[in-house]
Amino acid sequence: MSTPPPACRAHGPGLAPSALIGRRVVAVAAARHEHEGRQDPIPVDVWLLDGQGGAVRLGAGTDWCLEVEAEPPYEGYDMGDWGRIAVGPADDRTPFAPHLGHPVLAARPEHHPLTGRTALELDFPHGTVRCESTGGELLLHAVPVTGAP
Repeated sequence: MSTPPPACRAHGPGLAPSALIGRRVVAVAAARHEHEGRQDPIPVDVWLLDGQGGAVRLGAGTDWCLEVEAEPPYEGYDMGDWGRIAVGPADDRTPFAPHLGHPVLAARPEHHPLTGRTALELDFPHGTVRCESTGGELLLHAVPVTGAP
């Protein structure tokens, strides 16, 4: 009998990565911090939107876990002197851009004993995107394709 991976103590287990398999990602939305006319290139949260109206939010938890939740994008909001959080389309501003219109073929999570899920790799027909919570930030990376030319 295998031991289940640890869940984030603050946020629980979140959405099972297997729930992403087969979803066709048709759009990506992102929440970004804006302050004094500048927008942070690193998103606060990212949503993968599928063709059936479903949305999955990826974000960095307060305890550095990687949150994966089935929830729609929230509205942007004002933070006073600290700027604002703007939410909008991000299709071409993430490593998911080349995979729009394609289904998720596999989902591989990584866990830490104290914080739960810390990373998730999503495979598409033509590549992989790695999502991770590092230092309290959501980082998204295209994974280089290896193999035969």
